[in-house]
Amino acid sequence: QVQVVESGGRLVQAGDSLRLSCVASGASFGSFEMGWFRQAPESEREFVSSINWYRTAAYADFVEGRFIMSKVNANNTAYLQMNRLTPEDTAIYYCAVRRPAPGRPLKSSSDFHYWGLGTQVTVSS
Repeated sequence: QVQVVESGGRLVQAGDSLRLSCVASGASFGSFEMGWFRQAPESEREFVSSINWYRTAAYADFVEGRFIMSKVNANNTAYLQMNRLTPEDTAIYYCAVRRPAPGRPLKSSSDFHYWGLGTQVTVSS
């Protein structure tokens, strides 16, 4: 059974940095493609970033160079380094994983099959 566990969310001030972590385990196929999504109150869940087996990352337009996603294949751990945070980044951040797929990193939530429970990021002004 695949398990996905996020950590690192907390209350920070505008302009601060924060690093989220995600650990995936339990897959018979042994490795994952991983993604981050977020959901703010009264908003739809939206794509933030994803990274494929080759460690090529993709980002949402709103990231604007502020976030960096990385992944350690050996232990199926992904990180989201978030810099220059703003109150608009306040949301629950979810990690999602799936079996590696060829080609570019995937961006749709429907492409990912296993999800964590989320970690709350709150940015105060």
